[in-house]
Amino acid sequence: MTVKLFALSGVALATLAMPAFAQTAAPAPAPKPVPVATLVKQVDIPYSEFTLANGLRVIVNTDRKAPVVAVSVWYNVGSKFEPKGKTGFAHLFEHLMFNGSENAPGDYFTYTKQIGATDLNGTTYFDRTNYFETVPSAAIERTLFLESDRMGYLLGAITPAVVDEQRGVVQNEKRQGDNQPFGLVEYKQIETLFPATHPYGHTTIGSMADLDSASVEDVKNWFRGHYGPNNAVLVLSGDIDTATAKTLVTKYFGGIPKGPESVLPAAKVPDLPAPKAETIKDRVSNTRIYRMWAVPGLNDPDSVALDVAAGVLGGLSSSRLDNALVRKEKLAVRVSANNESFSQVGMFSVFADVRPGVDPALVAKRLDEIIADLIANGPTADEVQRSTTSTISRTIAGLESVGGFGGKAVALAEGALYSNDPGFYKKQLATLAAETPAQVKAASAKWLTRPVYALTVVPGARDAYVESTPPAKVVTAAEPAVKGTRGALPAVGTISELVFPKIERARLKNGIELVYAYRNAVPITQAAIVFDAGVAADVPGKLGTQQLTLDMLDEGTTSRDSIAIAEAKERLGASINSGSGLDRTGVGVTTPSANLAASLELFADIVRHPKFDPAEVARLKNQQAARIASELTSPQGLAQRVLPKLVYGAASPYAKGIGSGDAKAVAQLTRDDLIAFQQAWLRPDKAKIFVVSDRPLAEVKAMLDTRFGDWSPTGAAGTKDFSAAATPAAPKIVLVDRPDSPQSFLIGAAPTSLVGTDDLLPLLAANDTLGGDFTARLNMDLREAKHWSYGVSGSFRRGQFQTPYIIGAGVQADKTGDSIKALQADVKAFLTTNGVTKDEFDSTVSDAIRSLPGNFETSGAVLGAMQQNDLYNRPDDYYASLPQKYRALSVVQLDAAARAAIDPAKFIWIVVGDASKVRTQLDSIGLPVEVVSAASVADVR
Repeated sequence: MTVKLFALSGVALATLAMPAFAQTAAPAPAPKPVPVATLVKQVDIPYSEFTLANGLRVIVNTDRKAPVVAVSVWYNVGSKFEPKGKTGFAHLFEHLMFNGSENAPGDYFTYTKQIGATDLNGTTYFDRTNYFETVPSAAIERTLFLESDRMGYLLGAITPAVVDEQRGVVQNEKRQGDNQPFGLVEYKQIETLFPATHPYGHTTIGSMADLDSASVEDVKNWFRGHYGPNNAVLVLSGDIDTATAKTLVTKYFGGIPKGPESVLPAAKVPDLPAPKAETIKDRVSNTRIYRMWAVPGLNDPDSVALDVAAGVLGGLSSSRLDNALVRKEKLAVRVSANNESFSQVGMFSVFADVRPGVDPALVAKRLDEIIADLIANGPTADEVQRSTTSTISRTIAGLESVGGFGGKAVALAEGALYSNDPGFYKKQLATLAAETPAQVKAASAKWLTRPVYALTVVPGARDAYVESTPPAKVVTAAEPAVKGTRGALPAVGTISELVFPKIERARLKNGIELVYAYRNAVPITQAAIVFDAGVAADVPGKLGTQQLTLDMLDEGTTSRDSIAIAEAKERLGASINSGSGLDRTGVGVTTPSANLAASLELFADIVRHPKFDPAEVARLKNQQAARIASELTSPQGLAQRVLPKLVYGAASPYAKGIGSGDAKAVAQLTRDDLIAFQQAWLRPDKAKIFVVSDRPLAEVKAMLDTRFGDWSPTGAAGTKDFSAAATPAAPKIVLVDRPDSPQSFLIGAAPTSLVGTDDLLPLLAANDTLGGDFTARLNMDLREAKHWSYGVSGSFRRGQFQTPYIIGAGVQADKTGDSIKALQADVKAFLTTNGVTKDEFDSTVSDAIRSLPGNFETSGAVLGAMQQNDLYNRPDDYYASLPQKYRALSVVQLDAAARAAIDPAKFIWIVVGDASKVRTQLDSIGLPVEVVSAASVADVR
């Protein structure tokens, strides 16, 4: 399902950190990185396994760090098993599994919300379909009941209405993906690299025509043929032991009869008969040049070597394509290389975004030359080491989670399903650590010298979109629901409440406050230096100054150039990133703790000693201009550039938050502008450092004191002025014309009088019913009831001085006007006559309390919470005190808070879509309609 509700609240600082000033001498060299083999030894997921009589394979990993268990069910069925004319069925069926079963009717998310599940979803790809959730330990029995009911007792819940509903949702998911710039490339890639008869020869999302044709009997037969227990792997990872798992799994899954097993289709790696070159048009801002090959899957010995080749070529920050095409020759503004490994085959792809004004033929020639050089000569030992260290470090950090999209349960399930070995992840990492330049060279020469698919995407009008043409509905008698036969849902035991880490504080020698939490689940340290700046600090008339300043930080210091910085990060397995929210700007570092000293040395150099080399400034300005142009082709990018002035008012400092800045202003920026911004905002007297680590506070403080304790500010500090009265726009509709859009992207924005330091808990609880949850009314109406959208969300965009309410949704183009009317009606009803019900209130409070341990399972979540508490002046124990606060709320309080904060008559609507299709739909809404082109969004008031 992978529901992606639109993130409208700006950049979270949980993974950030920021720069500052002061030209002091660089510290002494730091310790060398630990060997990659040492890092590999830190990766271990102990497990046991058993198999039920019906063939269900069960894998158990005990991890007691939090009172939660990840439940992950992986079925050996994906799109590669689909016959001709049935494309998209595996994915469609995955959606149907969330619409209730015979003994748990209704939406599956209703039940998971009752128990406080986190990290829950379902996904489908070529090789598998999986369902997963992380639940409180005391709710494991109920969760196993629900999962087993989906596996063994589903057919009676599948009705024509349910199939029609999810067919519409899936088709809007397809439109949403297709609507993005370069959204049609995957279709060309797959249909060219693989014959139409090949199991991997069609996309998982499928075709509109095949989805239109799906009948109830089709999907029931799909279930009967693939969803038996002997075709599945169940992984339990977390606060559970094998004996308990065996008892409960046998109880709930043991009675499900065996079914057919998916027969693995023959899927050889195909060869193109000859190189193929093709050009297509898309509504994009720049020309993109691709090179693509079909390659072996993850069980082939060459797969890991190809991963390394991709990293060296275009995956690392210091990749050959980055260094040559972006940094040195300045022919491209972005490059990438990726080896995507599936169970039986893979796809190796490379692309370069041509810098505006450069001849694409020259970029294509250099792209081919660089690829050819890697094939002919192979990588260096240092390149291999940097690639492997980076990958292994990311793996270690990801395995802090027991579930979700990439935790322990995922590693075990993938190994069991794809390689018949739950511990396959460890073999892969050992192979990676032992990879040699000769092996990478040999694999590259073997697979990347075969005929290539060379695709070029150029700006232009798309071909006509192939829309859905469902057959006329035949009215039939409604099927009676099958009555459940398994009895009541199991009781949920006493759920442990959140134990938030103890927060400790210290100060560096120069007064910078250090806020610290100890976590030892993985040997990783995450730190962020956060400055009182943010979007509100960008320079009036020079919007984009802050972004360019941040981008320049790791593009050269007084002692390292950009390539040296990139290489140093990779050798350490460290990531250093920067970003800004509305009120804060940060630079963050994540590193294996074994390399903490060396990583902090590099981190401090980047923060304190950026060189702002004029040549690098010029290069980064070109890249930022390209990013701005890209935002002007993206539905979300266009909407986000229009929104701030309308909802905050043009005079508000928050109105500066228009993406990557103003193109004309960025073109005029100088090195002096960046230094001035750094000196004013990225300075020690505006900084706090937040750290979550398995190293003790004293050790961390000593390292930070050595590198930051002598740092002093230069010049006057910057100031933010919120004294002007907020003057949001009057209610209206702004239609941004984006031709050829199969979907419209909507934002509804309501100004409020709230500020970020207000106690918003009653409002957030009320919004759980309106727009803040999958089961919220806005999403359930447009997605589940009307199936006009893949997802709708509503949330408060929390700023220190202004906090509007924002709704975001992608809707099918022919339902744009009706969707706005439906959202208006839903909001108005909620705020007047149909507020929070007792059941909704109970569900919200229960979910909020029970989900807390899962929400703060990882160090990254704790780091983000620490920063949020600081920003909103909350005590360090705020999250630990939430259960008591939630229990003190009432339905009346929630309704009163929502009705006082949100005025349904004040909504401003932004629509990004094809004006020729949607303009007339908006006339009947009763609001003024202003139509603007993508190029003129900056002028909207």
